[in-house]
Amino acid sequence: MLGAPVLKRGRGPQATPTKVLTSVRLDADILEFFKSKGAGYQSRINAALRLEVERNLSARPRATSRKRVAASL
Repeated sequence: MLGAPVLKRGRGPQATPTKVLTSVRLDADILEFFKSKGAGYQSRINAALRLEVERNLSARPRATSRKRVAASL
């Protein structure tokens, strides 16, 4: 009477997008490595980049609470 049901596929728009669409040029062998591990290669690349960022942030020296005074002589 109403016809065949219509099934929606895909996630649809996100309520609050957390990622930014961008274009990055990668070496072919790097991209092939991540793709060879199966679906979700973009998420794995993102996780590898996030790990590198966190390592670099934790390796930076902490700022001290004292201000440096420049020598005025």
